[in-house]
Amino acid sequence: QVQLVESGGGLVQAGGSLRLSCAPSTRTFSTYSMGWFRQAPGKEREFVAAITWTYGDRFYADSVKGRFTISRDNVQNTVYLQMNSLKPEDTAVYYCATKSGSYGYIDNSRDYDHWGQGTQVTVSS
Repeated sequence: QVQLVESGGGLVQAGGSLRLSCAPSTRTFSTYSMGWFRQAPGKEREFVAAITWTYGDRFYADSVKGRFTISRDNVQNTVYLQMNSLKPEDTAVYYCATKSGSYGYIDNSRDYDHWGQGTQVTVSS
């Protein structure tokens, strides 16, 4: 079973930056895309960004466009989320996930197969 390991969360002041990393603990043979989602207390899990593994097409939620950048390292099998100009409303637990095929929608958490344990990001005002 694929397990995903996230790192890079923490506490940062508004306007600051963080970079999240996510790598599978075992080699994956069928990954169509990898994505980042987040969940704030009392709120639904929401899409943040995703990248297709083969062509590197990138997708972003409107709330993070221009501030967050998703990237991948095909050799290290790792996906990154560079978060700049962070705002208090970005505070949440961030999860990475893999999607094994092109079915469904890239921003729909239900279409993702494997999830990490989450990493806390806290942005103070």
